[in-house]
Amino acid sequence: MPELTYPHPGATRAGELPAGWRHVRHRVPLPAGSFGTAGAAVLGWRLHRAAGVRIDATAPRAAPGVTVVSRLGVGPLRLAAPCQVVWAADDDRRAGFGYGTLPGHPARGEEAFVVERDDSGAVWFEVRAFSRPDRWFMRAAGPAGRAFQRGYAWWLGRTLRRLCAGPARAVGPA
Repeated sequence: MPELTYPHPGATRAGELPAGWRHVRHRVPLPAGSFGTAGAAVLGWRLHRAAGVRIDATAPRAAPGVTVVSRLGVGPLRLAAPCQVVWAADDDRRAGFGYGTLPGHPARGEEAFVVERDDSGAVWFEVRAFSRPDRWFMRAAGPAGRAFQRGYAWWLGRTLRRLCAGPARAVGPA
């Protein structure tokens, strides 16, 4: 099994991101009563697929040790980003996972996708990540690479809100 390309596996679980890395935090409210639907979409790869990302995973659901290759773009411009799930949560207050980069990923670091229900019952989705460029084109992208990462987090939040509000919303715990 390939080794992770960064030294802080699991850091996105608690939310304390390591110093010296680029950080992304994007948090959005989700519709009331959408915790079950949102959690299932995140853990079952539906969120990423609905956002236009091709996902090739070694399991139908995120769990520690599952290998995932995300592919963005089209044809010969499709970029492969291999990762491994380093943690997952699925209980009545939190559903999501964090995955870390493997060799061949254009960056080094970890990214988490988490649905949480707070004490008031409000449902939130958060993307949190820490990363550094690893391939020449990511280093050359400079600020545009960082803007892409923030835009991707925003797009995932927008996509999950749409999935939770849509007519095909799955029935699940509130």
